[in-house]
Amino acid sequence: MQLQSLAPSSSLHLKSITRLTHNRVNPTRFLIQSASTTAAEAPAQVSRRYEWQSACAILASKVVSQQQDIDKTDDGSVNGHVSLDLLPVNKDSSTPALPKPLTIADLSPAPTHGSQLRVAYQGVPGAYSEAAAGKAYPKCEAIPCDQFEVAFQAVELWIADRAVLPVENSLGGSIHRNYDLLLRHRLHIVGEVQLPVHHCLLALPGVRKEYLRRVISHQQALSQCEHTLTRMGLTVAREAVDDTAGAAEYIAANGLRDTAAIASARAAELYGLQVVADGIQDDSSNVTRFVMLAREPIIPRTDRPFKTSIVFAHEKQGTSVLFKVLSAFAFRNISLTKIESRPHRNCPIRIVDDADTGATAKHFEYLFYIDFEASMAEARAQNALAEVQEFTSFLRVLGSYPMDMTPWAPSSAQD
Repeated sequence: MQLQSLAPSSSLHLKSITRLTHNRVNPTRFLIQSASTTAAEAPAQVSRRYEWQSACAILASKVVSQQQDIDKTDDGSVNGHVSLDLLPVNKDSSTPALPKPLTIADLSPAPTHGSQLRVAYQGVPGAYSEAAAGKAYPKCEAIPCDQFEVAFQAVELWIADRAVLPVENSLGGSIHRNYDLLLRHRLHIVGEVQLPVHHCLLALPGVRKEYLRRVISHQQALSQCEHTLTRMGLTVAREAVDDTAGAAEYIAANGLRDTAAIASARAAELYGLQVVADGIQDDSSNVTRFVMLAREPIIPRTDRPFKTSIVFAHEKQGTSVLFKVLSAFAFRNISLTKIESRPHRNCPIRIVDDADTGATAKHFEYLFYIDFEASMAEARAQNALAEVQEFTSFLRVLGSYPMDMTPWAPSSAQD
């Protein structure tokens, strides 16, 4: 074995290092000698071996010393800058877990099944609108509002994520107030839900119907139970209030023993009332249609039945323009599910002067609300609206949304 191969090429450099650090390092001397090494060569080889080992020991000690210095002077800085550690590192198992980094899922819209959604509705707990909100968005946080206008504003101001509001009833017809608010506000219809309505006559415990002098409820509920109340022999005063559950709450809060309310069975449970009569609606096929409103529209699709709601107006053509609009849908085999006219708030009356006779005619101006069964993702719907736009001075799509295709059954006491 040739020990020279273990030594570096420059022995002078290693000797200088050894002399500079002779007092710090004093490695143990030992002799490695092969059978081929002569007695004369041994001392020189051992000297080179010793120098090499000394140099390696010195370099190793310097590395350890520098690492210890770094550990002692570590102040949390990186490249001379103090790091931005917001939480102390504590390995104790009792400390809470560190915050989880945001992911793309955290920035996605709220889930469509309604979990963790805040849904505004008009009324108080126990109202039919609350039940509709629960059907539209299961497990949502329902937010009661005292007026329809407040429910719209709650969504616009980011207090609520959605609003669920009634627009029509199979017995009472359209809720015109909400149609006007749809045009006034910039929310979008993103869905619909149809809720069977089961009315009950509620009063304080122990009150019999012979003692009643007044019945209070929402105007729609009063109209839906008008004939039944007459058949029951209740020739009493009927007064309209803001909502059905609110009527039940009012009776319970004021202890009115001569007044009954028309509301749901759930309202009776919430406000401690008894059910004097069950299922008092004039027709068991009593259904209210609600729309779900959001700040942003949904993307129309074609993989399931969709419905589209629009509103339009015209100028100086009279109601004859309605025939042209309907033809645009009829020629494309698009079924209409609703046509609703409302007075044009900006110009409710159009005045026409006849130059020949000098007479003046006054015509009412209307806005027309139309629901049709087609998705805006379909070419036929797009073409129909393009044709409608030619005949109108104003056209707005309120929303293109999935139809409520849930199985329907007449209302029952469990609804």
